[in-house]
Amino acid sequence: MKHSMMPLAAFLGFYLGLASAELVQSGSICTVTPLGGSSDDTPQIKKAFSQCSKDSQIIFQEGTYNIRQVMEFTNLKNVSIDIYGKWVWSADNLQYWISNTLPVTYAGLHTGWKLGGTDIALRGHGKALFDGNGQAWIDENRGGSNRKGRPINLTIWRATNVFVDGITWRQSQFWHTFVAYSKNVTMTNLDMRTRSNSQWSAVNTDGIDTWNSEDVTIRNWTVECYDDCISIKGNSKNIIAQNITCYESGCAVIGSIANGATETVDNVLFQDFKCNHSSNAAWIKTYPGQGHVRNVTFRNFEFSDVDQPIYVTSCIYSNQNCDSSRLPIEDITWENVKGTSRWNVAAGMHCSSAAPCKGFKFKDVDIRPKAGGTAKVLCSNIKGQADMGLACTGTCPAGWPQQLKGNR
Repeated sequence: MKHSMMPLAAFLGFYLGLASAELVQSGSICTVTPLGGSSDDTPQIKKAFSQCSKDSQIIFQEGTYNIRQVMEFTNLKNVSIDIYGKWVWSADNLQYWISNTLPVTYAGLHTGWKLGGTDIALRGHGKALFDGNGQAWIDENRGGSNRKGRPINLTIWRATNVFVDGITWRQSQFWHTFVAYSKNVTMTNLDMRTRSNSQWSAVNTDGIDTWNSEDVTIRNWTVECYDDCISIKGNSKNIIAQNITCYESGCAVIGSIANGATETVDNVLFQDFKCNHSSNAAWIKTYPGQGHVRNVTFRNFEFSDVDQPIYVTSCIYSNQNCDSSRLPIEDITWENVKGTSRWNVAAGMHCSSAAPCKGFKFKDVDIRPKAGGTAKVLCSNIKGQADMGLACTGTCPAGWPQQLKGNR
């Protein structure tokens, strides 16, 4: 950050005893105290971001903040946001959220909170907790996938130079985070967990999705979710995701991309991943469209009981036009990838015959079925198979499933 701040302790001492205060501003510092009880804290939060939107610091003191309205702060400039409390998104007014959440362009989805501008630091100091009351949304959605109005918790929107650190998420409403139309974003030391305690699954509670963004660093995350843990979507480039532990998820994902649009992904490094009881581990999924995926590395992966560790498809979900896609997948490396597969398939890779994959490299790949035996490697339309470093044991049919239901 460009501006110099007075030590936080001095301000906390100055405001000691103001437990009933809503918002106190002193120069470039806005300090917010929760109202307590069931009061809606959103108005004072919005006021703080309005009054301290430039060359400022916003401090949210300890306590519980009730979020009952959408929030859009997209004109920030050189602002440090320090959160020491718990933010709880309301669950008794789902129709309000469904009607008022903010569009994010991608796939008709919406968010409850947009944060954007330039030079922004959002720090939780290991104390901030974002509670989305996700069980209410899981039950309302009844096992469905994307749902209009179901809010992404935090969206970094049209932002440049953003730092997010030290925040815990519990029971997110939908995706935990989304980075869109942004550049130079670093997100570190984040802890996310959303699970269901009802008959309905916590579908589409991704840890993060990037889209139309570049120069994004994701480091030191622990995520339990029930879809993609780290997902790199269309028009993303120069992405690093490192030291990530994923539970019950898709782990490291490119896609989905090119659903009715020309989209590209370039220069992605997934490194030092642990995937536990996950659907997949290191995989790429595209629609049969236009664009490309180039220069992606999956390095240092450890996993256990993963449905299908390595997966590549040119026709995700539809299983149609698999061989007519004009979207090449090139220069992909899997290095030091080790663990157990749930079934007897280590890799299923079907590329389009109209745009065959090339530059696939495998080094130190050791995937073994948990029940024993030798794992299959199924390949179709990959150039240079003999030099990949991993022997194909058979062909991969078009429309190969993302999830297996048994041995093949």
